[in-house]
Amino acid sequence: MKKIMNRADDTVSQLLNSIAFAYDDKLKRIPQTGIIVSQKMAANKVAVISGGGTGHEPAHSGYVGEGMLSASINGPIFIPPAVNEIVQAIELADQGQGVLLVVKNFEADVANFLAAEELATKQGHDVDHVIVNDDCSIEKSNFKKRRRGVAGTVYVHKILTAAAGEGKSLDELVTLGDDVIASMNTLGVALAPGTIPGTSQTQFSIGENEISFGIGIHGEAGYRVEPLESSEQLANELINKLKTHYNWKRGMKLAILVNGLGATPQMELHVFANDVRRLLMLEEVDVCFKKVGNYMTSIDMAGVSLTFLELKEEQWLTYLNTPVSTYGW
Repeated sequence: MKKIMNRADDTVSQLLNSIAFAYDDKLKRIPQTGIIVSQKMAANKVAVISGGGTGHEPAHSGYVGEGMLSASINGPIFIPPAVNEIVQAIELADQGQGVLLVVKNFEADVANFLAAEELATKQGHDVDHVIVNDDCSIEKSNFKKRRRGVAGTVYVHKILTAAAGEGKSLDELVTLGDDVIASMNTLGVALAPGTIPGTSQTQFSIGENEISFGIGIHGEAGYRVEPLESSEQLANELINKLKTHYNWKRGMKLAILVNGLGATPQMELHVFANDVRRLLMLEEVDVCFKKVGNYMTSIDMAGVSLTFLELKEEQWLTYLNTPVSTYGW
């Protein structure tokens, strides 16, 4: 697949340089690193930072800015950032009230972020973490839940940073984060696999008119392949699978996220979102908050994910609606 690129091994640095250039009113890049920090670091509150490999844009730099993340640490494509850079970001973000790490549930991400937390704590920083595991797809081989951290991570960012802005302590934010994560589930499908810069090889194979259920944000294949019949049928299947993770009832309050995976046009995302809207109306649930667009992608994968967050506390909705100044939200 043709790409507008230069040297593949310099893609991440060029990407981060452009982000810092395009949004220099909101953020800046720390030279020679994958660290993006907010231009307006608020004092007297817990700093919330996040990160992971690049290739998920606008995650994670798109959520750095006033009212949201204090910093993001961006590793190589689909590879988590190095421990020393996470420690450096903690040092830069800490305003004296502690630092909360939002970590996606992938083995390498968890290992690097927790190792950085341990080192930063030894250096005198007050650091804790939450681990996002909203993916409710299954392993193809053993049918166990995967529970990876995927698109719902964006809602965790938003709620926890708004709560931090209210003055919540580090311990309070961890408790809140765990409650939000336990109330959230995501399922994604791919219409076409993605490719990694520097290679034309796709990450998995599916037929022209097929979809893969339960794909991951690093281009991982799903657990089942079948023909794509219609947007409505797809929405119905995803909703029915997500429903099984809740005490589903009329009048329950939901925040939903319809997330594009990188190569799906806005038209298709909105057609799908409209089907979700109609089906949830029939279910008589209250969709109190919604987002439709590209929030956590997988480079050029074609597809969509659907996230449900049950709003168990009215304050969660307030946090989702709190204004911020970032380029991705």
